[in-house]
Amino acid sequence: MVCLAFIRAACAHTYLVRKVSHVCRCHQHRAWGSRPATSQFAAQGAPSGVVELLGKSYPQDDYSNLTPKVLSKVGRNLHNQQFHPLWLIKERVKEHFYQQYMRRSRTPLFSVYDQLPPVVTTWQNFDSLLIPADHPSRKRGDNYYLNREHMLRAHTSAHQWDLLHAGLNAFLVVGDVYRRDQIDSQHYPVFHQLEGVRLFSKHELFAGVKDGESLELFEESSRSAHKQETHTMEAVKLVEFDLKQVLTRLMTHLFGDGLEVRWVDCYFPFTHPSFEMEINFHGEWLEVLGCGVMEQQLVNSAGAHDRIGWAFGLGLERLAMILYDIPDIRLFWSKEERFLKQFRLSDINQRVKFQPLSKYPAVFNDISFWLPSENYTENDFYDMVRTVGGDLVEKVDLIDKFEHPKTHRTSHCYRITYRHMERTLSQKEVRSVHQAVQEAAVQLLGVEGRF
Repeated sequence: MVCLAFIRAACAHTYLVRKVSHVCRCHQHRAWGSRPATSQFAAQGAPSGVVELLGKSYPQDDYSNLTPKVLSKVGRNLHNQQFHPLWLIKERVKEHFYQQYMRRSRTPLFSVYDQLPPVVTTWQNFDSLLIPADHPSRKRGDNYYLNREHMLRAHTSAHQWDLLHAGLNAFLVVGDVYRRDQIDSQHYPVFHQLEGVRLFSKHELFAGVKDGESLELFEESSRSAHKQETHTMEAVKLVEFDLKQVLTRLMTHLFGDGLEVRWVDCYFPFTHPSFEMEINFHGEWLEVLGCGVMEQQLVNSAGAHDRIGWAFGLGLERLAMILYDIPDIRLFWSKEERFLKQFRLSDINQRVKFQPLSKYPAVFNDISFWLPSENYTENDFYDMVRTVGGDLVEKVDLIDKFEHPKTHRTSHCYRITYRHMERTLSQKEVRSVHQAVQEAAVQLLGVEGRF
C-alpha cells in the first residue's frame, strides 16, 4: 500500500520532497484547492509510526494506508461552511425535515448530527452494519485505514448503531466520507453523505390503519424478496410506503413539482428490501440515493427490539452537481472567489445554475510501467498521483494493458489529464509534475518504468 511504501522508502522521501518542492516553486501557484506537494509529503506519518489526527494519536501498522493528500482534507468540513454549495444542499434537506415532520409538541421529529468526527472503528464502519468479514467493501484497497482498528469512515452509516443505541428514533447524519477510487470528474477520495433513519413503534406505524390494533410488527416466518423473516408483510409495506413517500417529497422539494421518480430493487447488507431511487431530470434517469427497510438484527442489537425502521443515504456532491450544474467534483474544494460567490444566496431555496469559470485547456501525458510481482492495486497508483499532482490532475485513464508472452509480466499504460481550474498550464510545468509522478511510481510502488 502507498502508506507502507512511504515507510519502506524513507530514503526516497527526501529526494521526492525536494523534487516536488522544486516543481511547486516553478509553478508559483498552489495546485488548485490543495496544499503544496511539499507539505503533503511532510504530512505523512512520522518516523515513530504514529499518525496525529484531530488531536489524537493512532499507531500505524500493516493496514495503515492514509496519504498526505487525504489527511490534508480532514477537518475541512465543507458541509458546514456557510454558503458552500454542499452546505446549501444540507440546509435545504434539514429545513425540509424540520418543517414537514414535527412531534406533537411542535418540535422537529428529526435531530441532525453534522459534526461527528470522521475517525471510526472498523466495527462501527462494518460489523455494526452486518457487513460480512469477507465482503469486498472492507478491502484495504478501497478504504483509508489508520490501522487495523481505526479508519476514516466510508459512509455516514458508521454512526447508525451508536445513535440508535443512544435511544434516538429519527435522525439525520451529515459528514465527510473517504474512499479510494478512480480519478475523474465524478470521483474524489473525499465526499459528503447525508444519512436518514426513522424507527416506528407498533402504535406509531399502525395508528392510522383501520383495525390497526390487531396488527403486529413481527412474526416468525421465512425471508423472501419482499420482507425479512421477522417482519409481518403489513409492517414492511407500511414502512416501505412511508420511506418512499418521505423521499419523494424530499426530491420534489429539491427539484420541483412534477418530478418523475422510479425505484430499482438493489442489495445493501444493512437493509432488506433495498431500493435505489432514480429521478428523471432533463430527460435522463439519474440515481440519487439508496434506501431500504433496516435489518432487524441491526435494530435489535442496538437495543430497539420493539421497533421497525427505514434508512436512506445520499451523496451531497451528487445532488449539488445535478441541481447546480457543477461539472467537476474538484470545484467543491476550490477557494476561488469566482466559484464561491455564485452560491451566496439570500434564500437557500433560490434557484442557481453554476456559471463556468473559463475552462482552460488540458495537457495530456502518458505513463507506462511494468507492474511489480505482488502488492499492486490501481487505487495505490491513483492515490500516489493525487498526492504528487494534487488537483492539477483532472482524470486518469488506464488506456492499455499488455502481458509479455514470454515473461508473463504485465504492463499498464495510463493517460493523465492535467488541467488547472484558474489558468493555463504549460507543457513545461506539467512535464515537471509528470516526472515527479514517474519517479514516485518507481520509488514508492515498486514498478519498473517504461519511460
